[in-house]
Amino acid sequence: MENTTTGKDKQIELTCGMSGNHYIIYILVPMVYGSIFVIGIVGNSMVVAVIYCYMKLKTVANIFVLNLAVSDLTFLITLPMWATSTAKGYHWPFGEFLCKASAGLVIFNLYTSVFFLMALSIDRYLAIVHPVQSRRFRTVVYARVTCVVIWLFAFVLSLPTALTRDVHNISNVNMTVCGILHNNIESLKELLLAISLMKSLLGFLIPFIVIITCYCLIGRALLSARTIQKSSRSRDDEVLRMLAAAVLAFFLCWAPHQVFHLMQFFTQLKDADNCPLLEIIDTAMPFTICIAYFNSCVNPIVYGFVGHNFRKNLVRLLHCSPGGATGPHPSISSKMSALSFRASEALSLTSKGKASPDVK
Repeated sequence: MENTTTGKDKQIELTCGMSGNHYIIYILVPMVYGSIFVIGIVGNSMVVAVIYCYMKLKTVANIFVLNLAVSDLTFLITLPMWATSTAKGYHWPFGEFLCKASAGLVIFNLYTSVFFLMALSIDRYLAIVHPVQSRRFRTVVYARVTCVVIWLFAFVLSLPTALTRDVHNISNVNMTVCGILHNNIESLKELLLAISLMKSLLGFLIPFIVIITCYCLIGRALLSARTIQKSSRSRDDEVLRMLAAAVLAFFLCWAPHQVFHLMQFFTQLKDADNCPLLEIIDTAMPFTICIAYFNSCVNPIVYGFVGHNFRKNLVRLLHCSPGGATGPHPSISSKMSALSFRASEALSLTSKGKASPDVK
């Protein structure tokens, strides 16, 4: 969308009008944001509390799941501001700093969430398919270093978004918005295109390929083990369902937003504005963003609440039971987290069965 700047006070005029200006958006989207905020804060806070108080940070998967929950909490604190802005017809009353910080945190969460999901997928692959060879790499120290690298890398990737976001006064509708000014400055246009391309490639496509590849290899290994060990069939079926749920949740939450984001990316490549297409994109984008943000609520369900160990420790937390393990320390906080012990045990027994059939 082409804009014209009219002075130092950042006043602009929209050549395509106020795209996506629909009354239903101002009502429905803030309600969805509010629901995501409440459910996400409660769910992720419980994940953090249960892991920290009862599960402890003694396994690689627990560390990744905890960091994933913290990442979601960091993003969720911005939702009340976005809900208020949308309810006011995209008017931004919170000033320039919070505009930049909130926009940066949204992209920051996108990268951290996807990278932690990818790290968790790689960890599950190593634990199941290469349980013995990967022991020296799957340590708490390596996991913490990986987390630090992910946080720093995501921060660097989110900086351009924070720097290019600003508060603008749209003179022809008398409104102050928090957005990115698309103008004819070639260097800025190239930067915005690079940001969009990174968001699609590093924020979705490449991590999704890695995740789906890891889970396909995990599924093949589990199916191969199941053909030899019929007794572990129900357990493996449960693990496979958990893996399918994780991949499906990731794809369904982010795919719609990425599709429209790519459409927006291609419109930026053209010199002339296509106002009807921009109207469709700007109208659909808030709803796709709602679906993408819902991933912050899905993560605690997929990686925590499905697990028996997590539910047991959650009950202890709600009853204010003292922390610390009362028996053998659980290997992980959910069915996904329990994957390391259960599937590796099955594959290990299969290997032993081939080498030493008389072992009992």
